[in-house]
Amino acid sequence: MTLFEAVGGEPTFRKLVDEFYAGVADDPLLRPMYPEEDLGPAADRLTLFLMQYWGGPNTYSAQRGHPRLRMRHAPYRIGAAERDAWLLHMRRAVDRLDLPPEIATALWDYLERAAYFMVNAMEDPAGPA
Repeated sequence: MTLFEAVGGEPTFRKLVDEFYAGVADDPLLRPMYPEEDLGPAADRLTLFLMQYWGGPNTYSAQRGHPRLRMRHAPYRIGAAERDAWLLHMRRAVDRLDLPPEIATALWDYLERAAYFMVNAMEDPAGPA
């Protein structure tokens, strides 16, 4: 059984992403990274990606090709602050799913690794000017 099946399939991933974007919608650091007025298209893309990654349908690749996550996020400055804000909203979303601990841990471990992988900007050790 895939994790996709174990969590209940698409409805669970939709809930995860909806909860995540509810936090992003009001986040002053992250919201500007989503140029679309409506977060719906971004939510759909993330939902399809996560479903595919965890063993669900390959709709994401069929519509968008290879994920190429770093390339797709390259236009955005993603430093430690952005990573941590993303993780804060995603942690809340994962916790709201009330998954069995071993499944929640597997999901969270991946999301945390992905967030660290996406960092593309180093912080200035001297701090802000």
